[in-house]
Amino acid sequence: MDLTFIVVIILIILVILIAMSIKIANQWERAVVLFLGKFVGIKGPGLFFIVPFLSRVAYWIDLRVNTTPFNAEQTLTKDTVPVNVDAVLFWQVVDVEKAALEVKDYKGSVSLASQTALRDVIGKTYLSDMLTGREATDAELQRLIGSRVSGWGIKILSVEIRDVIIPGPLQDAMSMQAQAERERQARVILGDSERQIAEKFELAAKSYENNPTALHLRAMNMLYEGLKTGNATIVLVPSTALESMNLGAMTGTVALAKTIIAEEKPPVVQPKDSQ
Repeated sequence: MDLTFIVVIILIILVILIAMSIKIANQWERAVVLFLGKFVGIKGPGLFFIVPFLSRVAYWIDLRVNTTPFNAEQTLTKDTVPVNVDAVLFWQVVDVEKAALEVKDYKGSVSLASQTALRDVIGKTYLSDMLTGREATDAELQRLIGSRVSGWGIKILSVEIRDVIIPGPLQDAMSMQAQAERERQARVILGDSERQIAEKFELAAKSYENNPTALHLRAMNMLYEGLKTGNATIVLVPSTALESMNLGAMTGTVALAKTIIAEEKPPVVQPKDSQ
């Protein structure tokens, strides 16, 4: 009876030890195994065994892409403008041994390194470049953060600036500046259009200079277009133009207008007498 009890106890202990030695790592995980406090290897994915009480899994490292948001508040740009910048970092562990042994808390260290790098980049960048050239700022941030975490077995995939917040008074000033710039461009375009129109008129004047018949026809066409609408429209015509068109005095102009209006009125149908 005593021997049977001892065997049962031994079997229970063996089962417990075997259960303690069995470990399972997911497909995206790697286990850092230490034997008596010394690094012995990386295990996973799948089933693996360790020596109970002598070996232990110190870290479970996730190999998937990690997303870390970070920001910089009230940071001065190169032109001394305080800004608040929000950004997001995409990174991944590519060397499990370095991530486990070279840095204590690799996730927290990546976040702090990103914040300090963001402040450094903001201090070297003008506000206008930061607002209009975010791609260049993102690339510089990725390079700087990557150089700081390269010894930790971490790869920086990308950095994206989500928002740049500037003080309210500065926003109003920038809005007024943009509005003034648009007005200036509009005036420049209007002036250029008037110059082009003047050049066309100059060419037209040269064409009519030695062709009075064409000039008369053009003047009559302009007068006709102004009178044919049938509305109560006042058309101011210089007397010299009337004389050049051989229309006589103002009486001829009035007669022409009446003739045009009469032509545009529909004919009046007389009703038939009822039988």
